[in-house]
Amino acid sequence: MSAFDVNDPSNYDRLIGRHHDLADAPRRNRDALGREVAPDLLALMGDTPLLALERFSADIGPTLLAKLEMLNPGGSVKDRIGIAMVEAAEAAGELAPGDTIVEPTSGNTGVGLAIAAALKGYRCIFVVPDKVAEDKVALMRSYGAEVVVCPTAVEPEDPRSYYSVSDRLAGRPNHFKPNQYFNQSNPLTHRWSTAPEIWRQTAGQVDAFVCGVGTGGTATGVGGWLKERKPEVQVVGADPEGSLYSGDEVHPYLVEGIGEDFWPPTFDPDVVDRWYRVSDEDSFATARRCTRQEGLLVGGSCGTALWAAREYAREQPDDATIVVLLPDSGRGYLSKLYDENWMAEHGFLDRSRGGVDDALRTKDSELPSLVHVHPEETVADAIAILKEFGVSQMPVFRSGVHDDARTDDVIGSIRENALLDAALSDPEVMRSPVGDTMQPPLPQIAPGARVDEVFHRLTGTDAAVIVVDDDRPVGVLTRSDLLGYLAGIR
Repeated sequence: MSAFDVNDPSNYDRLIGRHHDLADAPRRNRDALGREVAPDLLALMGDTPLLALERFSADIGPTLLAKLEMLNPGGSVKDRIGIAMVEAAEAAGELAPGDTIVEPTSGNTGVGLAIAAALKGYRCIFVVPDKVAEDKVALMRSYGAEVVVCPTAVEPEDPRSYYSVSDRLAGRPNHFKPNQYFNQSNPLTHRWSTAPEIWRQTAGQVDAFVCGVGTGGTATGVGGWLKERKPEVQVVGADPEGSLYSGDEVHPYLVEGIGEDFWPPTFDPDVVDRWYRVSDEDSFATARRCTRQEGLLVGGSCGTALWAAREYAREQPDDATIVVLLPDSGRGYLSKLYDENWMAEHGFLDRSRGGVDDALRTKDSELPSLVHVHPEETVADAIAILKEFGVSQMPVFRSGVHDDARTDDVIGSIRENALLDAALSDPEVMRSPVGDTMQPPLPQIAPGARVDEVFHRLTGTDAAVIVVDDDRPVGVLTRSDLLGYLAGIR
């Protein structure tokens, strides 16, 4: 059998559409009759799209683009390395028909390998830590794989660890361990497929690449390739609290698939320019927020990367373009971070860290989203509106503008306490137009902001904020609204 050169881009043809010219259009699978029909599932891996996260990043200046790796056939970025590691092993004579593939995985690599194994006729045994969601264990078993569950809170050299157990299983005759932590097909797959895709899709207009770091293959392969084309590109590593990469204190954490307690040979740490250490709570809250705002169901490690991307973006100029890789879908975590009971059991339902959009949804559904008044209406009219709807302040819209208001149409505000002061000083003010007595506009805030951030804005005379989404006012939140949300009162 011919040798497999892991440094030869042509060996990764399945993942880069059988072409290496970056000016080429994305792959189109065509059969002998010219139809766009893929010959097998493996041919559909790669060429995942970029998505502009406009709602999720509405309150920051730079452009935030997401590389949607959950749109690979197996639902994750690990589809890419699964087929690459299998075909490298076949070419090297390490894997033969009828053999069994053994791999330690948090689930996604297992699915990628299982797809390749199903099409090529191999058996699979996957060894997983006990923090892996039952959804993902069931998914791997659905492909016919055997799944062995091991404790998370043990050292890598402990005989019970998933590294040690997988080593023992791989030592059996006709068993092969691809070992994503040591296999150079891992970072090189991203070098020859993921990185050129990002470069092509952004027309080279990429200033930073953000990803969670597990085996380090994605950061090493994508980051190294992009830096060769554009040395000023910054590579940002998102790391869970408890991982070795960004801190000295190593301890268990709940986010799956990223972080490590040792330095794998597949990772070149010199590629990473900035690290962001992210808590489980921030990871899960950010993933849930992205799902609500973008309609994009993402996993917990996606939340880790998105949190880091937002924090990094806050420090960058408005014309920066930041690509964040989202490794998988939230479908494998429905029993965890998308389950209210699981979140509550682990102390992750702190409403103060929830989103403004959550607080808006808890307001009385019978109340118009934007109670407002116009400058030509009288103060008496404004007071009647405040009383009718039981609110204490409202925006003043430009004359003739109603539900179609834009940000520029908000010219002021009416506040109950200010009206009271004016009426006590001059009873005739009741017949005056609102335009003569209105206050400055309410402070604006994006729907993606956290509730605790809003409280910091409600200081002094500001007792409410107006929520603005895509240059459109969508609602008003008062101190009373926020207190009701925090108390769980709908």
